[in-house]
Amino acid sequence: MRSVTPHGDWPASWRASYQYDRLEVYDCREHLGYSYAYANRRAQTLQLIREAGLRERATILDIAAAQGNFSLVLAELGYDVTWNDLRQELAGYVRLKHESGLLRYAPGNAFELDFPGRFDMVLATEVLEHVAHPDQFLRQLRSLVRPGGCIVVTTPNGDYFRSSLPTFFEIEDFAALEANQFKPDADGHLFLLRELELRDLAHAAGLHVEKLVLFGNSLTSGHIKLERLLRILPRELVEALESASQHLPTPLTQRLMTQLGARLRAP
Repeated sequence: MRSVTPHGDWPASWRASYQYDRLEVYDCREHLGYSYAYANRRAQTLQLIREAGLRERATILDIAAAQGNFSLVLAELGYDVTWNDLRQELAGYVRLKHESGLLRYAPGNAFELDFPGRFDMVLATEVLEHVAHPDQFLRQLRSLVRPGGCIVVTTPNGDYFRSSLPTFFEIEDFAALEANQFKPDADGHLFLLRELELRDLAHAAGLHVEKLVLFGNSLTSGHIKLERLLRILPRELVEALESASQHLPTPLTQRLMTQLGARLRAP
């Protein structure tokens, strides 16, 4: 992935994307909780992808991919990747960073995407919680993946003990959420998903939950004022504690982990 230098004539969306890249790519230490949490989510997501048994040069559609960091890494790993985001102008920013691998661009509303063929995998990281009708969204993703293909998703864990938003089953009027959907960043979260809710949504969309993981403890994410510890603890120790916490009994991980990830298989 090519490094970029910001310019004064960049559009606002490019400047905002670069600020996230400082935390996600360029090892900025201003907000270690975000940086550590993102690195952990990236590792967990790539593990879900690697374990899917994709063929060489498999096709992957990265939905709502923003500044394209997953798209770019997957292209460099040899996959045939298609980047998508509602903000069409971000394609130009991703092109600046594209260094190697096959990467195509298909901006637009994810609900309106249509391709001549289906993909081996669809990736949707941190998207479900921004969509007013996640049940319809998963059905749309299933229509984009070939029979036997996979969908990989990540989303904030609704069972996390510090979660304050309502979870999916607690929403009474999803239509009322439509005016606020598709907004980026944490401010655009409409609700959260519990493990059981994600399983039910996947089943309703005709998808099989092949693997589900809970990850991202409070230390890794810098929550409850633990970010100051990230500045003094060796990263290896933080990662070891993260790994150990993932092996706690399920009732504990459901409450202690900030993130939920899943690989869903189409019939």
